[in-house]
Amino acid sequence: MKFIVPLLFFISTSVFGQTADFIQLKKNGKTIATYFSGSEIMFTSTTGTFIDARINQVQHDTLFLQEFIIRKLPTTLGTYIIDTAGSYHYKFHYNQVKMIGREEKTNFNMRGSGASLLGGGVLLTLASGVVYLVDRKKFSAPLLGAAVALGTAGYFMAKGKGGGYTLGRKYKLVYMDMSDKKR
Repeated sequence: MKFIVPLLFFISTSVFGQTADFIQLKKNGKTIATYFSGSEIMFTSTTGTFIDARINQVQHDTLFLQEFIIRKLPTTLGTYIIDTAGSYHYKFHYNQVKMIGREEKTNFNMRGSGASLLGGGVLLTLASGVVYLVDRKKFSAPLLGAAVALGTAGYFMAKGKGGGYTLGRKYKLVYMDMSDKKR
């Protein structure tokens, strides 16, 4: 028995494993995100349906998804518990994906702040124009320059990214077939 256990360490066995198919989101040829079995995906389909689901399987250009229905239920103590009420199963061809969603940031709204800066910049620019027309001695060129700069910065902040990556010229989904048998 003393000789069998050390001998087992020197005997090697072959183990074959196959990776599953997956989908990659690419921007101008560079990979941004990879979606595979077990990962979460948020997207809008070509029919306009928003799906936030888990990928059960990627096979033959098709995403097999499972979306969970989660509800808050009140308890007798006045608190809430989160319960899974059910789930839906979907199948989507990867070409039916129109836009891949991104996680929403809840701590700071860049677009809202940009809109406020844009509005304030426009208001200060108009006020400086009125002061210039009424009383040129009180006109301040640095204030006008700062107002224009704030309005411009606010415009670019408010213009920012939407809610996801719209597939088309810039962004593409690429299906990666990892099976040995080629069709």
